[in-house]
Amino acid sequence: MPMGKNTVVLFEPYPFQLGQKIHINGGPRAGDWEVIGLDEKKVRFRCPVSQREVEWDRFCYFREERHDVEWPRRG
Repeated sequence: MPMGKNTVVLFEPYPFQLGQKIHINGGPRAGDWEVIGLDEKKVRFRCPVSQREVEWDRFCYFREERHDVEWPRRG
């Protein structure tokens, strides 16, 4: 395959912080979450509505940061 110039999409792991409130758009993990635990490979989240806690491999990538947003979202 010849080398040349292409459009390339770059991703970086997001540096989560304890207490951070996030919203995931789409997919099986969609919804509002609070970061409640971190290590090098895993992130632990809690849903602010159901209080359900989950631990997932680090998977998210930064897309956008918004200020003054209602959280958790209603409906």
